Amino acid sequence: MENTENNIEESEERNENQTSLYLVPTPIGNLGDITLRALETLKKVDLILAEDTRKTGVLLKHYEIKQPLQSYHAHNEHHTVQKWIEQMQQGSVFALVSDAGTPAISDPGFLLVREALKANLSIECLTGATAFVPALVKSGLPSERFCFEGFLPHKKGRKTLLDALAEEKRTFILYESPHRLIKTLTQLAEVCGNDRNASVSRELTKVYEETKNGTLEEIINYFSTKGKVKGEFVIVVEGKSKPVKTNKY
Repeated sequence: MENTENNIEESEERNENQTSLYLVPTPIGNLGDITLRALETLKKVDLILAEDTRKTGVLLKHYEIKQPLQSYHAHNEHHTVQKWIEQMQQGSVFALVSDAGTPAISDPGFLLVREALKANLSIECLTGATAFVPALVKSGLPSERFCFEGFLPHKKGRKTLLDALAEEKRTFILYESPHRLIKTLTQLAEVCGNDRNASVSRELTKVYEETKNGTLEEIINYFSTKGKVKGEFVIVVEGKSKPVKTNKY
């Protein structure tokens, strides 16, 4: 038994020594949702790359993590990615975090991962929060198979994608901002029908967490009467029903 435990520890040590980039999920709201392993990782890396250093700074201060912090977001990733790759090639160990949830899921991260793989650098992704999972589970809609689309395009390709989603047989999931919520729900109702079942969650894991289930028409009416709403929204929509087969005589 002792030898087995030693082998496991040695194996874990080798894997950690070989890792150049850790993808570290952060809480989507409640700071208490971060994992112990995420905290341990953030405390030992040489540098933390963050989508918004101010937001990540709040998390790090809360847990008394004092590692260096640099910004890495959609507006600078193309200009800085090679610099970070070169530093990792020289032996530096990085952690990448987004404002909330798992990096690269509707957040920056894909480009850095791709370039790190091209450079034969080892990457490790920790498990943790992703907003669409609790929203899907709470929706009561079929979850054994689903389609995640993230944010819809604002203009080009939006109508085409909406039309395609209307024909999607699986439950599908979208992210949306407060000021576009009603517009997106209305467009979904236009292509899917007012009576299509759906669910909208906002402020997940926070004090004012809210989930509204019902038809698209019911949900539109509900949020239209609430006035100004805050938070990031997750929209979960039931897939298109298969036509009922009838026996022909």
